[in-house]
Amino acid sequence: MTSIKTILTAVSGSTASAAAVELGCVLARRFDAHIEGYHAKADPMELFRYGTGMGRGISKTVLNKFTADAEEAADQVKALFIQAVDKHSMNLGQVRPGEFTKTSGPSASWLVETGDASNLVARRARFFDLVVLGHSERLGDHVHSDAVEQTLVYSGRSVLVASAKTPPTVGERIVIGWNGSAEAVRAMTGALPLLATARDVCIIAIGDHHETSAGTAVDYLAWHDVKARVLQVKNFAKVGAGEQLLSAASDQAADLLVMGSYGHTPWREFFFGGATQDIVGVSQIPLLLTH
Repeated sequence: MTSIKTILTAVSGSTASAAAVELGCVLARRFDAHIEGYHAKADPMELFRYGTGMGRGISKTVLNKFTADAEEAADQVKALFIQAVDKHSMNLGQVRPGEFTKTSGPSASWLVETGDASNLVARRARFFDLVVLGHSERLGDHVHSDAVEQTLVYSGRSVLVASAKTPPTVGERIVIGWNGSAEAVRAMTGALPLLATARDVCIIAIGDHHETSAGTAVDYLAWHDVKARVLQVKNFAKVGAGEQLLSAASDQAADLLVMGSYGHTPWREFFFGGATQDIVGVSQIPLLLTH
């Protein structure tokens, strides 16, 4: 079974950054993986794009302050990342692929690029096994930027959205949101490295239309030495599917929720008719989303 060898943690500097970095480091240690802290620094050219008259009226003073603020923000998030790496006793430095072995233990590196965060993170994420992004408390029910949407749609990778606070355990009790779709299957197979190390795996199906496929999913996981069970949850018409799924996950004491996403943009139109938007906004546990 393919393991997790590389993890990308995007560090934006929002209130969610610390939780995302902590979660990424926890998983890097578990899988003896390499974690890259990645920061997209604000581009001064954005001032000209949105400035009056396509750049006219932007003074040198304003430009210099913008640049200085961007540099200061980059230094702050790097310090945050280094602090977490030190806490988890990982070596920080550039590790080449051929130099990385199981006996090396977990390692870490830091990279800063300048430009639009959503696009840069999505492109960088393509070459990592797992991407960890933060959920911002500042924006309430919305993800901190378009980075989650862009990364889901354009990276081809699973996105782990950290909860506001990292739970005591992550991935020991996993719930899979199931609706029998190809997206749910892709989410399940994408989560196999995490499922293989879990103590309990529960497939939750809302309503009675997916019992057969959920049972087949249990058989599939068994071929990969993952023991799973099915929990059929009655569908209440007046209660949103997202709310029902979160309630069921809470009842199971889950510390990770695995879900699939549909291929439409905006991304909010996916999984049980848009339930994921509500789940991302209020979930108290990490979410593993797969496009």
